[in-house]
Amino acid sequence: MSKTTLTTSAGAPVADDNNSISVGNRGPLTFDNHYLFEKLAHFNRERIPERVVHARGTAAYGTFTVTKSLKDHTIADFLQEVGQQTEVFLRFSTVGGGQDSSDYARDPRGFSVKFYTKEGNWDMVGNNTPVFFLNDPIKFPDFIHSQKKDPRTNLPNPANAFEFWANHPQSLHQMTILMSDRGIPLSYRHVHGFSSHTLSFYNAKGERFWCKWHFKTNQGIKTLTNDEAAKMPAFGAQQDLVNAIDRGEFPSWKVEVQIMTEDEAKNYHINPFDLTKIWPYKDFPVIEIGRLELNKNVNNYFAETEQVAFAPSNFVPGIAASPDKMLQGRLLAYQDAHRYRIGANYNQIPVNAPKCPVNHYQRDGAFAGTGCPVGHSSGEANYTNAASHIAASNFYPNDRAADGAPVPTPRVAAPPMPVLESAWIGYHSQDEEDYYTQAGDLFRIMNDDQKAQLFGNIAGGLSQANESIQQRMLAIFAKADPAYSAGVAKALGL
Repeated sequence: MSKTTLTTSAGAPVADDNNSISVGNRGPLTFDNHYLFEKLAHFNRERIPERVVHARGTAAYGTFTVTKSLKDHTIADFLQEVGQQTEVFLRFSTVGGGQDSSDYARDPRGFSVKFYTKEGNWDMVGNNTPVFFLNDPIKFPDFIHSQKKDPRTNLPNPANAFEFWANHPQSLHQMTILMSDRGIPLSYRHVHGFSSHTLSFYNAKGERFWCKWHFKTNQGIKTLTNDEAAKMPAFGAQQDLVNAIDRGEFPSWKVEVQIMTEDEAKNYHINPFDLTKIWPYKDFPVIEIGRLELNKNVNNYFAETEQVAFAPSNFVPGIAASPDKMLQGRLLAYQDAHRYRIGANYNQIPVNAPKCPVNHYQRDGAFAGTGCPVGHSSGEANYTNAASHIAASNFYPNDRAADGAPVPTPRVAAPPMPVLESAWIGYHSQDEEDYYTQAGDLFRIMNDDQKAQLFGNIAGGLSQANESIQQRMLAIFAKADPAYSAGVAKALGL
């Protein structure tokens, strides 16, 4: 018999968890069934709003180990010495579908890593692709609407997706990857990860460097065709990761960065902050700096995987933003989404809580002071000098620094962000950018089988669009490579 006593959520022992209190054996229930009411009321609230995107996810804990110091480029504490280890939490996900969708949709895969560093959490919030469909965040809601179920039928409608892409050539590069043989990964262990965005490093001298992060799977890239994916169980990728870690077969990734100086960025022929474009390796080779391994499954899917909250704005000293327009939009949007979905104090949930002391002047809100395993994040007096009986302050500046009240640390300030000289604030169209060359370069390195899959995958959805959309898409493909357009046209039977 268990020695653990079942209790209410308030800690009181429960006498009976199988039978409600009733008026006799066959009589109605009574209002003193407070434990029954607690169970039913909590059950009604077990679900929180699912993520609008990246709803279906799988995650695990692991470690990041430095293999090359980056101290010349950044003051980031966890990147200073070879051999340093940092705990991480990595969540994989599909993007468009809800929690009830399949792990094997033709869709990008989210690849987000929370680094629990000694100076706070750094979130690398990326995908399994080095680019994205857009380079301006104002288009994002429309793009996602085009990928979701049709508002009239509540059914998938590929014609909507192609209608959006026909009107946005900037999506061509990412769409080519999505419709290629890499569009459906075999498992989460067999995908690369990328920051996709350009981020920045800054060092102790105040020098800034632009950077991109790459996580290359040591398991190799493995993918599925449409026919193979249709035979897989909807939960297959999640099951694969859980089972592999339980067996002790810990998946790992080689961690690399590309680095560009501010001077190089000024005159580079590609906009280094355009999320639809890569930095060619021949110009900016990757530098291997570490190894990431996943070695521990979650104990509670809801508490950890479902409530984890990644935010591109979670920077640490030495890592900062860039002028990337999509990144700039995400700095606001992600934190706002978390506050709506799981509350103002979402960073106090254990999976989100930093593993270093937390001291700030934010106050109250639902669940304030709960769950945070270290430090303090509810504005209480963890810095009060008990001997002097001076109360903690909930505002800054104040006169209590000598008693431990939190104060800013100027040494961690990022260098000023450069802007274009004589730049005018206004609506700046990016329609004249070259969205075709890199997509064409990708197409030309595909073998015949990969091209055949690309043509067939595009035709499967594009065939459901009207003639105007088909012709506009063919014109976009032709700008990348005439053979690209011709192959799709043939697959469409045109």
